[in-house]
Parts: sequence; structure tokens; C-alpha cells
Amino acid sequence: MMVTGATGGIGLAASVQLARTGARVVLVGRDPAKLDAARADVRERGSSDTVDTLLCDFASQASVRVLAKTVLERYDQLHVLVNNAGTVYANRTVTEDGIEATFAVNHLGAFLLTDLLRDLLVRSAPARIVNVSSVGHYNGTLDFDDLGYERGYQIMRAYTRSKLANVLFTRSLAERLAGTGVTVNALHPGAVATGIWSRAPWFARPVLAVAKRLFMISPEEGAQRIVYLATSPDVAGTTGLYFEDDRPKDPSPLAQDAATAERLWTESARLVHLPA
Repeated sequence: MMVTGATGGIGLAASVQLARTGARVVLVGRDPAKLDAARADVRERGSSDTVDTLLCDFASQASVRVLAKTVLERYDQLHVLVNNAGTVYANRTVTEDGIEATFAVNHLGAFLLTDLLRDLLVRSAPARIVNVSSVGHYNGTLDFDDLGYERGYQIMRAYTRSKLANVLFTRSLAERLAGTGVTVNALHPGAVATGIWSRAPWFARPVLAVAKRLFMISPEEGAQRIVYLATSPDVAGTTGLYFEDDRPKDPSPLAQDAATAERLWTESARLVHLPA
């Protein structure tokens, strides 16, 4: 089982819970020191000696490709891929690949990694892919003439667009994986008190701090919803859906639009230099 964004928050908590199932867990993160600390934590709290770590910066397509190459060289099977790595940027940021960074990390990184590991997942079937999206996708929009918000960038606009892309990607990938024994589902893990909003504008941070204390759930609770989709027999064979509170729910109307999903797939493949 492989979890991206595994050095903190729901990624770390999910890794601990998955380790308790007895599976080998591969933690993916971009900071070597945090990865080492996470591995020690997962080994201790997950009561597991089979915890591996791999480096990847999802803002870099080259780094994602190195990660995939390493996985293919080291492992004969991959039964669960949790695409959890995510971030936000208060100000518009462009990656080394020339792509708006929120979209690059939250959507394109998972899109590229999953495609590069798809054959391994199919060979490992039954296998599951879990895409961590957000209820925020209901507010997401897509402008294929300006996917990277060169005009009108705002932190929440960029974030909700990337989360909408997660749900659309799930739909398209499920169709392509039909009959392979590999399922793919997206979820909103809940409003989780994690550090993802540390890059929010300074004026929003006090409000977020209060919300974390009063209204948000713990990373452990959010992680349980990831682990449910990754392991529960209740959803074996279930694919292409969006979940909240361990139940399928209709995503936004735009997220259900087949033509939009296919166009996003084509644009995503172009941006990461893969055949559509």
C-alpha cells in the first residue's frame, strides 16, 4: 500500500491505520527528515516492521517520474494507491514545469503517478486507488483557456478547481479501468484539522485556528474514511464514485459531466506529456 503526502495530517494517520492491517506501507513525502520521523511513528503506532519511504516533490513532474520508476523497480505488487498529497498557495505560484502549483500538486501529480503505475496496479488486481478530494469541489470551476488562473487567481478558486479535477479524474479513470479488477474512488475526508492551510493568507489564519479547535475533526477521523475505501469489503468492486462519511454521494453537476471529464483528461495528459 502506498500513501502520498504521508508525513503529516491525514496521510500520516492513514498510514498508521493501514500498517495495523499487516500490510507493507510505503510512505511518500518530499522532506527526508519528515519521512524518517513518519516511518518511525508508523512503525511504532502501527506495530509494523514493514514500512518503507520514498521521496517525491509533486510540484515536479521529473520527481514524480523518478518515484514511479523506483516503485516499479522495487515492488512486484501494489494493491492500494492513496493519492493524498496536496497543498495550497496564497499567491499564484508556477512550478518548474510552468504550471500553476496548486493544480500541479493536487491534480497533475496524482494523474501522472497513477498513469505510470497503472500497469502494476492491474497486474496486482484486485487493487484500489483512492483519490482524496474535498467537498470544496462543489464550488470548483474549469476554464480550459485558463486552467492555471493567469487571471483572477485566488487561493480558494485554485484549491476548489484542483479538487474538482480529482473527482473528474476518478470518473474517467474508472471507465478506463473497467473490467481490470482495479477500482478508483474519490472522497471528502471531512473538515480535518491539519497543516494544509498554513499557506493561507495571514488575515485568514486566526479564523482557521478557531475553526480547527471548534469545528474540524481530527486527522485520525479523516484517515478512517480513506482506510475504509482502501480496505473495506463493503466497497469491493465499487468504482467511479465520490464518497462522504463512508457513503457515496452525487458530486457536483460539473463533476458528473462526461464531456468535461474527457476534456480534462486530454488536457492533463498534454500537460504531463503523456498520450491521451
